[in-house]
Amino acid sequence: MIRVAILGSTGSIGCSALEVIRRHPGRFQVVALAANRSLESLAEQVHRHRPAKAVLVDGMEAEGRGDLPQAQWMWGREALLGLTQDPDVDVVVNALVGAAGLEPTLATLEAGKRLALANKESLVAGGALVVAAAERGGGELIPVDSEHSAILQCLEGYEMDSVSRMVLTASGGPFRGRSLEELWTVHPSHALNHPTWSMGAKITVDSATLANKALELIEAHFLYGIDYDCLGVVVHPQSIVHSFVEFVDGSVLAQLGFPTMELPILYAMSYPERLEDFSLQTFDPVKASPLVFEELDRDTFRLFALGERAGREGGASPAAYNAANEAAVEAFLRERIRFPEMADVVAAALDALSGGQMESLEEVLQVDVEARRVAEAEIDRLSRRESSTRS
Repeated sequence: MIRVAILGSTGSIGCSALEVIRRHPGRFQVVALAANRSLESLAEQVHRHRPAKAVLVDGMEAEGRGDLPQAQWMWGREALLGLTQDPDVDVVVNALVGAAGLEPTLATLEAGKRLALANKESLVAGGALVVAAAERGGGELIPVDSEHSAILQCLEGYEMDSVSRMVLTASGGPFRGRSLEELWTVHPSHALNHPTWSMGAKITVDSATLANKALELIEAHFLYGIDYDCLGVVVHPQSIVHSFVEFVDGSVLAQLGFPTMELPILYAMSYPERLEDFSLQTFDPVKASPLVFEELDRDTFRLFALGERAGREGGASPAAYNAANEAAVEAFLRERIRFPEMADVVAAALDALSGGQMESLEEVLQVDVEARRVAEAEIDRLSRRESSTRS
């Protein structure tokens, strides 16, 4: 029995992980659930899945509430980190959103546990620290992203010195084919309407800007120790081919499947074993046809180009990119800035904070704070300019 703790259990990945576990009662057991907020949603999950422990990070403690389902209820970030050290936990699913997931990632790997990582910001903001934590503690990092799960499956049985190139696929999001001029009229509701995936608000906007693909490019660099010159991205609107791996002899392997996060979640928790799951859609190549591949438009989707720049620069740049992008997405969703201006916000942070080395968690967090400060100043400037234009 594999005992699982899910951090970020009330989000889209956390809910999918719980559904996967529910279908395999003899193989997985939920022992702990944690969420940043929403006590009611977490309490409903605890009632349904009966974990021994539950953690709410942000929010008032609810001691004395008689309507909470039976579990050991804990509160705050220290309690969240405590789950990563719990001897009753075998696998930690990190489905937290944003840079807040970095510290639990490090703690899990240092504790020698398996980390099923859906929090891509961990590797982007602190990639070198994550790699060092895994080496130091003996933890095992298995990616949950569909693209990196695909690469992991294609690499099974091969050494990295036999790999010449990795190519990630991008759906292109809801604005594939649009010009930069057309994106000025985009509303948040349009950006949240993804054509092939159902995800949380932040990652859905990242998919619309293609920032998520830049984040995944940086992830791949750290996950597989591969140079950026050997990494590529193509737009594939059907989201059937999840990634390609090209080998030195010219052979190319790809992992295919209809879009669902439940498959990479199941693979991450059961790796290297493959478990039967008849609830997942059987692949039909005829229904999947035709498969289309296109070049990524870096001029229109500037956040991808900025993320690629950040990855190549290294040092503080990936952490600055990640933090500024989070601030920009939030500002866009609140209609403080327009869609193309998210790239202006991130560019300002990169210009201010590029260079340097990230040798500790404290340094990464300091860059995160400073990048958000620069981003907020740029958001304010853009908001004022927009207000003056309208008046």
